[in-house]
Amino acid sequence: MATKSERVMSLRAVRQLRRVRAFYASGFTLWGVSTAWTAWQSPGSRQMWACVLLMVIFTGLLGVASLWLQRLQARDGMQVAHHAASRRTATAGHAHT
Repeated sequence: MATKSERVMSLRAVRQLRRVRAFYASGFTLWGVSTAWTAWQSPGSRQMWACVLLMVIFTGLLGVASLWLQRLQARDGMQVAHHAASRRTATAGHAHT
């Protein structure tokens, strides 16, 4: 069983990886659109190939971040979501009964 400090580090790692994955996904989207636009305006240009290169880099980073997140969640058994619930909202429903 994991210690409390290991679980806290795991929670932080999952949150950080989700943020990073969202950032890489937006970077991939931006460079994908930029690649399409540049390919439409001037196909085969140096700018188009630079956009393609950056899109490939962001695709790789997105894939690695997704893989790490998937492995981390599989290792922890998805116990992360239960920790995020607020105690105040969980006990508020019981106070009125």
